[in-house]
Amino acid sequence: MAKTVIDIIEEMKGSDILLLDIRAISLLADYFVICTAETQRQTEAMVDSIVPKAKNLGRLPRVEGEASSGWVLIDIGDVVVNVFSPTQRTRFAFERLWQEAKTVVRIQ
Repeated sequence: MAKTVIDIIEEMKGSDILLLDIRAISLLADYFVICTAETQRQTEAMVDSIVPKAKNLGRLPRVEGEASSGWVLIDIGDVVVNVFSPTQRTRFAFERLWQEAKTVVRIQ
């Protein structure tokens, strides 16, 4: 699922894509995907592409947040996707918060 999400984000021109393996440090999920969307429209497009794809793969994604807030979280069970605006990405600094996680993929 994480690979599928990354492919969608790349296709939608998301930037600074990071896949973290958090299995060793958290029970929340197996993987975090963190990416940046430059506009609200881009964020909405990513969410509107990821959610149906997850459903088609038998998952029950839950979306929290709004594109207008600068942060949308998509919980797909073992994969949690965080789509940030550039400002919110800097503000929340998930890379530092989860610095003990193993970086699996980084696409800049």
